[in-house]
Amino acid sequence: EMQLVESGGGLVPAGGSLTLSCTASRFTTDDYAIGWFRQAPGKEREGVSCISRADGSTWYTDSVKGRFTISNDDAKHTMALQMNSLRPEDAGVYYCVVRLGANYCTDPNYWGKGTLVTVSS
Repeated sequence: EMQLVESGGGLVPAGGSLTLSCTASRFTTDDYAIGWFRQAPGKEREGVSCISRADGSTWYTDSVKGRFTISNDDAKHTMALQMNSLRPEDAGVYYCVVRLGANYCTDPNYWGKGTLVTVSS
């Protein structure tokens, strides 16, 4: 079964930057999309960004457009999310996800355990 391991979370002041990484293991297909969900305390989990392995297309939720950049290193099965100009509302647990057989991340097949991002105001 595929395993996803996140890293890079931490505490950052508002306006700062963080890079989250996700390393995937035990891939059995090249047809997948990989991305991030996040969940803030007391809020529902939401999709943040996604990148398609097949065509490299990307998606960002409106609140992070222009501030976050997702990238994928196919050879290393590693994906990164560069987060700039962080806001307190960006804080939460960020989960790496994989959706098989699609170029979008809705209803992921696999989830990582999450990494905590804290943004101080």
